[in-house]
Amino acid sequence: MLKIPPSDSLVALHPAALETLAIPAGLDGRAGTNRATGGHAQIAASNDLEAIRAWLARSADKPTTFESYRKEAERLLLWSLVQSGKPLSSLNHEDFVRYQRFLADPQPASMWVSAGGRKHPRGDTRWRPFYGPLSPASTRQAMVILNVLFSWLVQAGYLVGNPLALSRQRARQTAPRITRYLEPGLWQEVKDTIASMPQDTARARAHYHRVRWLFTLLYLGGLRIAEAGGNTMGQFFVRRDADGTMRWWLTVHGKGDRERLVPATRELMTELTRYRQSFGMTALPSPGDATPLVLPIGRTSEARTKLARERADGPPPAPLTRAALHAIVKEVFASAAARLRERGEEFVSRADLLQAASAHWLRHTAGSHMADQKVDLRLVRDNLGHASLSTTSLYLHADDDRRHEQTDQKHRIDW
Repeated sequence: MLKIPPSDSLVALHPAALETLAIPAGLDGRAGTNRATGGHAQIAASNDLEAIRAWLARSADKPTTFESYRKEAERLLLWSLVQSGKPLSSLNHEDFVRYQRFLADPQPASMWVSAGGRKHPRGDTRWRPFYGPLSPASTRQAMVILNVLFSWLVQAGYLVGNPLALSRQRARQTAPRITRYLEPGLWQEVKDTIASMPQDTARARAHYHRVRWLFTLLYLGGLRIAEAGGNTMGQFFVRRDADGTMRWWLTVHGKGDRERLVPATRELMTELTRYRQSFGMTALPSPGDATPLVLPIGRTSEARTKLARERADGPPPAPLTRAALHAIVKEVFASAAARLRERGEEFVSRADLLQAASAHWLRHTAGSHMADQKVDLRLVRDNLGHASLSTTSLYLHADDDRRHEQTDQKHRIDW
């Protein structure tokens, strides 16, 4: 629990998760210099921690959004208390300039950064707010989220003004943005790396099958990493198109609680069958199957999978977390990069690009490759869920069928 003594030695303190955070009255924000007065507040919060919790409560039913928002609010609050020694409701524009520099290099690292970049439970003494320095893109995203927080607190009558509003007036950057996708040659390197993975033990084979399926799902399905972890196999379904052809689809519950239909191509269904059978399951899922799209491996998970198969009402295995799925993808990219570096100096730049890649690059790669293969961009948009479909389009099955056909013919993984 965070205990702040009445001294200037705040930097010696260790941050703590919001659940265990205890802030003394002098720093809790009751008398913050940016606090609104006059009795017009629309929330009951009397201090900064209560105000943050009120803001987070709006996203309680959206786990991915909640975790992202909590992370950024928690980091700022802890920095404000531990590094700056002032309440969050006293932060000004200059403080946020300093905070952005801090995000790029959280120091002292022993206080702020998890050792080895490992994720520990929030109640663990080894828990830290950061896993490493934030990239420029991650810093921008953090400031976007904090701007949402402060704008809401102003609207709620808790704060007088939003110090981040001044930052929004900066000129648009003219430097070209890096396109985060893998051109076909690099994508082939990744597939070759997966194909070369060891399969000499039962666990190694299970890991190989899981990696192959995860990359298939992210590429052919264009799924976000959170969608790969948050959906189930029972969301695959088959329906007959206008010509009588049976086509498989995957219903994806995605960002912003939106739902979209992803064409489950023949390749995708073949890989699903391969993956399920590697776990001893039936080739195809049944409607309502609560099995996660990507399964954990290990003795416990195998026992739970067996139980779920033997008993219709048996509990399904717990899904992998977004962090665990991301770690699997990063490990593959790192292995592919290492293989490239072994070929000589001329491959180092391509290896560095792979080393920097993340799971979301696969989604961009899928969209880029579909566009390169002349798949109608409107169909690519719908496959990736970049825009919500209108109510009328739910009944345009002919358009859906054409999207399925073009995706099946032109968007392939070719293992």
